Amino acid sequence: MEMKWEKLLTSQRLGIESTNSDGIRTEYYRDYDRIVFSASFRRLARKTQVHPLSFNDHIHNRLTHSIEVSSVGRSLGLAIGLKIRDRLPDDITAVDFSSIIQAACVAHDIGNPPFGHAGEYAIRQWFTENQHLLDPSLTEPERNDLMSFEGNAQGFRIVSQLENHYKKGGLRLTYATLGALIKYPWQSDHYLTREKDKFNVFQTEVDIFHKVVDAVGLLKIENGEYARHPLAYLMEAADDICYKILDVEDALELNLLRMSDVVPIFKKLANESEIKDIGEDFSARKRIVPFRAKVIDNLIREVVDIFDDNYQDIMSGKFEGDLISKITGECKEGIDEIKNITKKNIFSNRRKVELEVGSYSSIEIILNAFISAVNDKIKNGEKLTFKSKRILDLMQDDFPTGECSAYEYYMSITDFVSGMTDNYATFIAKQISGSAK
Repeated sequence: MEMKWEKLLTSQRLGIESTNSDGIRTEYYRDYDRIVFSASFRRLARKTQVHPLSFNDHIHNRLTHSIEVSSVGRSLGLAIGLKIRDRLPDDITAVDFSSIIQAACVAHDIGNPPFGHAGEYAIRQWFTENQHLLDPSLTEPERNDLMSFEGNAQGFRIVSQLENHYKKGGLRLTYATLGALIKYPWQSDHYLTREKDKFNVFQTEVDIFHKVVDAVGLLKIENGEYARHPLAYLMEAADDICYKILDVEDALELNLLRMSDVVPIFKKLANESEIKDIGEDFSARKRIVPFRAKVIDNLIREVVDIFDDNYQDIMSGKFEGDLISKITGECKEGIDEIKNITKKNIFSNRRKVELEVGSYSSIEIILNAFISAVNDKIKNGEKLTFKSKRILDLMQDDFPTGECSAYEYYMSITDFVSGMTDNYATFIAKQISGSAK
């Protein structure tokens, strides 16, 4: 059995039965525009990519990273769209094909909390260590969602529920783009009990997830898992290419690495022994550009070939792993060396570690206050204390109205906290602890 492009690339939208084209943009361009103009996307400008609270304006944040991933994703999609053009529906062009990937790429980090992955771990740790504070009405899957908070699932929640049309389709993206955005098509129980690294679906979005699955025709594998949308592999590859290369670029900017450390590796990644260096009189920022361009170009070509070579397995849901991991030869050696050098020189950098430790404290202070306040609300309704009321007032329109379950209240807290920028989370933590100046 094989997935069909006619369904995989549907322009039908979540939350509305029919679409009214503006006669200028394709439906997939409209997806891209809706994401880019959303408040959640805008806030990525002040969220950590790798280096928290950096004062260097040349360092990547989540916003610049997402834009660059979307650019690489567009190139990947166009190359593969042209390569498999005869297998695509007659009304889908290679540009349409690449536009879906570009839209999914630009949204791929939209659910990430402040302080990068440290923020994710901090939220998970707080709920795991403070289960005794949670309302006993929570089901096991609901508890799992909180204890294994995941930025990918939060991203799916944002675009399908929270932004623009609250609980009525969110951004109302096409099912094709939503399908391409789902890298991990399963729920949080797989994360805790089946040793899956990540997941894409909170309990609040289970019904929406199944709508997407049905609309694009994802194949069911087993135990509630589904095969990935083929374009999700390309979105993932674009992300992999960017963070492998651009993490190094940031490290050069911060003097964590030297050009002499990087150039031999980049030559392997580019499959070229000779790449012209503009000379030592220029900064690393300028010198790295020709190397970076050659590397990205070569990795795109490698991924296109791997996708084509594994086409049948991808379309039948049998492909395992990711596309980048299938690269071989000298380019593979370069990828392994990049992993080693970034682990040693970047992710263990003392200032980065210090700031991440501080981020745990900030998240802990915020969640202590907000969960305490919402528990007061759950228990006492409108008779909650003045302090609890004022803390919840900080959420303004983000706090749910009407009758809500304890789980919905807790999810609104994680929505609010994960939506914070690094700066705002730091500020609110200081305000709550009384240490703000």
